[in-house]
Amino acid sequence: MSHAPVLLVIAHGSRDPRHAATVHALVERVRSLRPGLRVETGFLDFNIPSVQGVLESLAAEGVRDVVALPLLLTRAFHAKADIPAVLRGAPRGLRIRQADVLGPSPLLLAALERRLYEAGLSPADKSSTGVVLASAGSTDPEAIAVIAAIAREWRHTGWCAVRPAFASGGSSPGFPRTEDAVRSLRALGCEKVAVAPYVLAPGFLPDRIARGAAEADLLADVLGPAPEVARVLVERYEGALVPLPAALGA
Repeated sequence: MSHAPVLLVIAHGSRDPRHAATVHALVERVRSLRPGLRVETGFLDFNIPSVQGVLESLAAEGVRDVVALPLLLTRAFHAKADIPAVLRGAPRGLRIRQADVLGPSPLLLAALERRLYEAGLSPADKSSTGVVLASAGSTDPEAIAVIAAIAREWRHTGWCAVRPAFASGGSSPGFPRTEDAVRSLRALGCEKVAVAPYVLAPGFLPDRIARGAAEADLLADVLGPAPEVARVLVERYEGALVPLPAALGA
């Protein structure tokens, strides 16, 4: 029997049933990458089981070690405040280590390109295609800076141009809405314009991204259970184990 710490994937949750289904599909892919590793899923809101409920069940079973992995692409409010607060309320006796969020990672850029090619783009189109990197949006300066940096990095891999955009328009000065970014790439002269949602699962804001992509030539799917995303989860889990950080709730 494996004594490796349990991996607890913490998702935001949504009233949209597609969200939980996508999260569970991603978790199943992680299990396939690490046979024998116990992987559990908890939600902050809307869905069950809740994070607190999973922690209580693990403690009741006698589990001692847990790696809590935020299913988030940037370090914003949920990673900095919500999740640590929930973990501090865990039952006594659990040793919990909070893993890093998923982004940024070269694997996520590979997942974005996978989704674009699956949607019909050809690698031969890359140099003539402008891409809108459409994220949910944030007011957190660190998260905003990360999205801008990802767009700059991705541009240097051969695209005509890459423009960051937020689904929640106006949440960050200088970040356009998806539809405005599409139009700016048209004006720049890119032959094709594609929208790549930098989001993990369907829901309200991804649907807004899709509506904003109406004038684009191509809309990719959300990252979801892409193989590269599952590999990032495994990397973050392993990174939380070595070196051993201070534990929450020990």
